[in-house]
Amino acid sequence: MSQPNFSIEFFPPKTPEGAEKLRATRTKLAALNPTYFSVTFGAGGTTQQGTLDTVLEMRAEGLDAAPHLSCVGGSAESIRAILQQYKDNDIRRLVALRGDLPSGYGAGGAFRYANELVEFIRKETGDWFRIDVAAYPEMHPQARSPQDDLANFARKVAAGADGAITQYFYSADAYFQFVEQAHKLNIDVPIVAGIMPITNYTQLMRFSEMCGAEIPRWVRLKLASYGDDSASIKAFGLDVVTQLCEKLLAGGAPGLHFYSMNQAAATTAIWQRLV
Repeated sequence: MSQPNFSIEFFPPKTPEGAEKLRATRTKLAALNPTYFSVTFGAGGTTQQGTLDTVLEMRAEGLDAAPHLSCVGGSAESIRAILQQYKDNDIRRLVALRGDLPSGYGAGGAFRYANELVEFIRKETGDWFRIDVAAYPEMHPQARSPQDDLANFARKVAAGADGAITQYFYSADAYFQFVEQAHKLNIDVPIVAGIMPITNYTQLMRFSEMCGAEIPRWVRLKLASYGDDSASIKAFGLDVVTQLCEKLLAGGAPGLHFYSMNQAAATTAIWQRLV
């Protein structure tokens, strides 16, 4: 079996202080020698410039960085221009997503779904970019059914995606079941597991409610029992997520993609337990 890929996700900072903090964070995480870093964007592409600036700064430091590209609200011309900027800077990897719809946002933009964006990127740039798309082992919160969600995923792969990164989850069974169902549809691209370290109970509950990620009852109850004891929350979270990663890798997951939240400590601690 080939060596699993480890990658790490950042979000673009909004303030000079945030930018300084991210520089310090990525210096620490770069020492882990991940396969690449990725950089997200805001709803409706609100921080697309921040994504570009962060990726270019990382490229200048010699780091392999993959920008996230959303089709929400974007015209064909604006996305074509962004693709050209990335090509001009020799960026070879993209994460192509529909993106979150901003509050009150109706239909708009040239592309409604990620598969249309992937198809456009391929048409415009051929095989210049390695394109990863999103996958949802526990179903996208707006999907009508798991079957519909899997069909949406299949469309993205058929449009030209090279691989996928999942939404985070805490059930290895959900991941393996999703991969098995994908294989039955002859989807053979690598499906990398998205990993969210547990460091803050309130924040985790809020994120999970928004994105539809299930937190197992026993994990929720244990985290809630610690109250404001952040040290115990972090120690328990480290054990839970490390064990999840071990199961995933033992079961053949091709890689792990860490949602770092621009923090170094938790991702580093998990990583060091795994290698």
